[in-house]
Amino acid sequence: MSITAAQVNELRTRTGAGILDCKKALTESNGDMEAAIDLLRKKGAALAAKRADRAANEGIVSAKVSDDKKYGVLVEVNCETDFVAKSDDFVDFSKKVTELAFAKKANDTASFIESTPEITTMLNEMTAKIGEKLQVGRVACLESADGVVDFYIHYGDRLGSLVSFKNLESDKVESVATALKDVAKQIAAMSPLAVSREEVPADFIEKELEIYKEQFRKEGKPEDKLDFIAKNKLGKYFEEVALLEQSFFREDKKTVGTWLEEVNKANGTKMSVGTFKRFNLGEGSK
Repeated sequence: MSITAAQVNELRTRTGAGILDCKKALTESNGDMEAAIDLLRKKGAALAAKRADRAANEGIVSAKVSDDKKYGVLVEVNCETDFVAKSDDFVDFSKKVTELAFAKKANDTASFIESTPEITTMLNEMTAKIGEKLQVGRVACLESADGVVDFYIHYGDRLGSLVSFKNLESDKVESVATALKDVAKQIAAMSPLAVSREEVPADFIEKELEIYKEQFRKEGKPEDKLDFIAKNKLGKYFEEVALLEQSFFREDKKTVGTWLEEVNKANGTKMSVGTFKRFNLGEGSK
């Protein structure tokens, strides 16, 4: 039986489910509208649509890196409650999403979901089974041609980081394995904005300068001196937001940059941090 666009649109209007789900349900029910609605309800598509506006701030942050450590992914999968986040069904679902993201080197959430139909199927099935809004919150992929990628997931699976390193020979990876993991831990714990001060976005710096100038203005500092005074204070800001200038969490009297220099000297390496991603559960949820 041929399913018309009008039938699909009517089913979409009545259930809020996606085009592909509606077409499939109508095909399976031989065009019977009520039977198609029942099918969608069983699969969770209609329920998922109804819950689309609900907050899904709980869930799991996970990661996977290739055996040769040349690339890896960081993934956030969300649900509504911590109770569901800890359930075996949800944990298994999160693992499957991570594996799919890893296989596709997914680096854009919308494109990843669109190109992976099985995710929508799994979401609908899980929604029907669990009864909560579920979503793939974020995905990120990092690669390194002349180094490695490593990650850190904090206890509880609510916070994680993914880091790429440059200029690291494969035969040296094992000797600096602890250092690689410590950089990932530093990023997870201290939430830097960029690797170095040169990479901090200009709009963030401008915003900070305006805050400083307003503070000094209220203190009665001369208007023509505000720019100079504010820029002098930026050093403290960079110590907070630039990874290499942050205090190293294991030895707070050293910066991360100084500590990395010591690691390189001790191991005969020249590695440096390329870039990173950091997911804190719920930050990417809508």
